[in-house]
Amino acid sequence: MRLHAIVQDLETAQAAVAGGATVVQLRLKNVSTAEVVERGRGFRELPATFVVNDDVEAAVRLDADGVHLGRTDEGAERALRERLLLGLSAAGVVEAWEAEARGAAYVGAGPVWATPSKVDADPAIGLEGLREICAAVSIPVVAIGGIDASNAGACMSAGAAGVAVIRAARDAGALIAAIDDAAR
Repeated sequence: MRLHAIVQDLETAQAAVAGGATVVQLRLKNVSTAEVVERGRGFRELPATFVVNDDVEAAVRLDADGVHLGRTDEGAERALRERLLLGLSAAGVVEAWEAEARGAAYVGAGPVWATPSKVDADPAIGLEGLREICAAVSIPVVAIGGIDASNAGACMSAGAAGVAVIRAARDAGALIAAIDDAAR
């Protein structure tokens, strides 16, 4: 769970895993399930946990390890029936509690900081909001939103089990070093 690389292609996923990413999450917005499946071929062979974003059917077809669903996405019940690792998003303590109660294996908490990767993101929760979410649930919390090597350690110090990155996915080595430094 330490480093989730959220990617759109296999090449970036390979680079992230080579740098130490432990989870690769295929995130393709506004495309069909068939296209997610087509573009997701090869991810299963990577030596990392493979998660599909927002599409339970694609996760099943790709034999993914899990699926990550946003706060308004459908499919949590099916994901659990299919024995997929279920990640759910939360921007506050109540949503984190609800995610845990719904059977999530982990919570994606954020955005911690403002991020250009998601134009419709909620307001940033900051490190204090992250800390509150981490303290409120018993499942791992993965911080997301505006994270890079300069601030990943602060997320870990706030109680996160890991961080998720989009823009910094190819900088996995530096991120792992920052995470390791925070653990010392």
